[in-house]
Amino acid sequence: MDLIVWRHAEAHEAEPGEDDMQRTLTPRGRKQAERMAVWLDAQLAQGTRVLSSPAVRAEQTVRALSRKYKVRDALSPGASVADVLESSGWPEARYPVLLVGHQPALGGLVAHLLGMPEAACAIRKGAVWWLRHRIREGQAQTVLLAVTCPERL
Repeated sequence: MDLIVWRHAEAHEAEPGEDDMQRTLTPRGRKQAERMAVWLDAQLAQGTRVLSSPAVRAEQTVRALSRKYKVRDALSPGASVADVLESSGWPEARYPVLLVGHQPALGGLVAHLLGMPEAACAIRKGAVWWLRHRIREGQAQTVLLAVTCPERL
């Protein structure tokens, strides 16, 4: 199984009294999302399941990909690593899964899957981490296939 983790692109800071879920991407964030979407579209298999946080900034990020996606409350800001992991179907899903969400849950998920302390992975805004689950010589392994950010593309 491939699990692709995409942190939402740069968003405006919340104004006093503004709901965090309603924050939108900055112009720079829109460019980050578009740049990463071009790269992802060239890499992702056709059958990739795309799941997004319901936060506006996450949905704006995933829309740049121009693929069908489903919103999952379990990917909301403040989600636990367990919630995100369950949403992904890891490691049993028979199709690649792309998750679009937030820190610190996405970084915690990556750290967990790589056997690191939960706070060890900070994922930059707009960045993608691509992991693969495989069995080698009877042992389950998590392989890190790629890490990239919009500024590198």
